[in-house]
Amino acid sequence: MAAAKGTELGKRGKLTELRQRIVFVICALMVFRLGSFIPVPGVNPEAMSSLISGNGLMDMFNMFSGGALARFSVFALGVVPYISASIVFQMMGSVLPGLQGLRKEGEAGKRKLTMYTRFATVGLAAFQSFGIAVALQNQVAAGGAPVVYTPGFGFIMSSVVGLTAGTMFLMWLGEQMTERGIGNGISLLIFAGIVAGLPAAVVHTLGMASNGELSLLRLLMVFGLVLAVTAFVVFMERAQRRITVNYARRSGGQKAYMNQSSSLPLKINMAGVIPPIFASSLLMFPATAVSWFGTGHPSRWLQDLTQSLSPGNPLYDIIFAVLVIGFAFFYTAIVFNADETADNLKRSGALIPGIRPGRATASYVDAVMTRLTGVGALYLVLVCLVPSFMQQAWHVPFYFGGTSLLIVVVVVMDFTAQVQAHLVSHQYESLLKKANLRRS
Repeated sequence: MAAAKGTELGKRGKLTELRQRIVFVICALMVFRLGSFIPVPGVNPEAMSSLISGNGLMDMFNMFSGGALARFSVFALGVVPYISASIVFQMMGSVLPGLQGLRKEGEAGKRKLTMYTRFATVGLAAFQSFGIAVALQNQVAAGGAPVVYTPGFGFIMSSVVGLTAGTMFLMWLGEQMTERGIGNGISLLIFAGIVAGLPAAVVHTLGMASNGELSLLRLLMVFGLVLAVTAFVVFMERAQRRITVNYARRSGGQKAYMNQSSSLPLKINMAGVIPPIFASSLLMFPATAVSWFGTGHPSRWLQDLTQSLSPGNPLYDIIFAVLVIGFAFFYTAIVFNADETADNLKRSGALIPGIRPGRATASYVDAVMTRLTGVGALYLVLVCLVPSFMQQAWHVPFYFGGTSLLIVVVVVMDFTAQVQAHLVSHQYESLLKKANLRRS
């Protein structure tokens, strides 16, 4: 009876802690959604929404922010400045000796890198908000209404302070979600921003189908494409190349060694969703600056450049694909070191069959990882661009972007894995407690 009560209490405690973490995540996402409706003063909401709806790049950025940009909310920048600063410091950490030293200092170095990343986030958010505020002062909506009621220094300062504070609050909220909740907080905020617009888009698409504006066959084709791409993303994100590894263990008796076989798992897409996000960020801000600051410019080439840098155009697609492939290789080189992996195998007495330990093992692992990264980069390009091509070919008014779908699926998979890992860890703890009770 006592053992049964102890097991029941353990299960209740396990579920209570998991429930508290999930509730914290839900409450944080509610705060994020409420904050996306707090506008920065001085902006005409109808004119701002009309300006955003006519720009393909702004529609994409508005989707990532959960509609906050169309309302010019304090969360209009989202967590994009923080993501950009984090990726920049990760890249610089593999080049600059000072940052390399901080990465090797353990927890103390990690805290310093986090502090530098936060300072860089403030600078990027202030710079971007200043550019947006200056550009909006010269904008006029389609009906002739000005976007900004009272342009001037006061509007610029309020925009810079409000948007920068909103970005820093989201950064803090994401860190709290990672520490006190389940999964990666920053990824969950991006996920919430994307998912927030899906219900309205689905209802609008179904309404068009019921009114006869959209054929049933085309609607079923879109639904089937969504399911196929989702299944393909899940398959590729779980795909691994397992390299056989033999471990030699000393033992007594006549045999000097006793062989054990294992495997070294290498993911096909080790870079995750970082390459598409960073490529979109790099393409988004230059093209936005050209489209905003170049309004009314007499030169025809500037208007052509603005149109070419919009999603769906060949120049945009080519540059996006090149950036995704480049960032996939670069980020994989940062997070995976073949020389370090070879040294770890050598120190643990392991070797790959037919490959000498040391430099030869590092070269072999690096060659395998290069081929896998090439496949993973092509997979990212296909997932991000093919749905957009199909959308343009079918003229479906439902936004189905490959980048957004990739982010949603990967975040859901990571969240599910975190929940399962949390439950498994508590199961092991309960087993250890039961074992200690029996021994005592």
